[in-house]
Amino acid sequence: MADIALVLGSGGVTGSAWETGILHGLAEAGVDLSTADLIIGSSAGAVVGAQLASGRLGLPDLYARQLAGPQGETGGRLGTGTLMRYARAVLTADTPEAYGRKLARMAQTARTEVTAAERRAVIANRLPASEWPERQLRITAVHAATGELHTFDKDSGIPLVDAVTASCAVPAVWPVVTIDGQDWIDGGVYSPANAHLAAGYERVVVIAPTASGNKVIVPPRSQATDLEAKGARVAVITPDAPARKAFGRNPLDPVRRAAAARAGLAQSAAHTAAVAAVLSS
Repeated sequence: MADIALVLGSGGVTGSAWETGILHGLAEAGVDLSTADLIIGSSAGAVVGAQLASGRLGLPDLYARQLAGPQGETGGRLGTGTLMRYARAVLTADTPEAYGRKLARMAQTARTEVTAAERRAVIANRLPASEWPERQLRITAVHAATGELHTFDKDSGIPLVDAVTASCAVPAVWPVVTIDGQDWIDGGVYSPANAHLAAGYERVVVIAPTASGNKVIVPPRSQATDLEAKGARVAVITPDAPARKAFGRNPLDPVRRAAAARAGLAQSAAHTAAVAAVLSS
């Protein structure tokens, strides 16, 4: 088996901020996950994973960026009508792929408040580097035509910014991302964490802003149980009650970012021992 995998799940801008707070707090306590052998990022986690893997900024700086004002960010919202369409897609799908195809069709016909170019510029502004890092970073996205989960990495031949933008393409909120003639939507559509992609790693830490699943989407803790059954040691961190309160009702609101980051930092202390135990030789 390989060694340490860090899995960073989906959850909007508040999820990114909370993940950063968790990582910063763990590192301050002597449990530094920034050197993981593999980083897997989905949606919110794709942003944090790319930031971390770049090596351009340390966790204190990444955390400080979350506390800054939301200038340059555009907020989004999953309205009631969109959420109802999501719910219908769940009820009429029997696999994650079928669910992904339904959401992709919805996304391809939706009118969004920003253009694809404007959205890409927002994502580029979040990343300290536009080049793929040399270390192992995998960014997830869902193929619009098939609903299948795909991972991009440094050998994929596409720009890092495009991969992260695709992973963050929340259906019917942000534009579908087209890469080489193929449409892509949010990697979190397949599962909130995609922790199953860490199969084969001995030690896995899953930080998942979205803890729940549904009848077709497997939640992070179930994926962790499967990894453990294959011999991995796994720690899963999901938001506690104060963190969920800090997120508010709209995880896509950048105004909530600082509160979410502080909540992550505060929560990290409760998980230091468990993560340290997983990482121990």
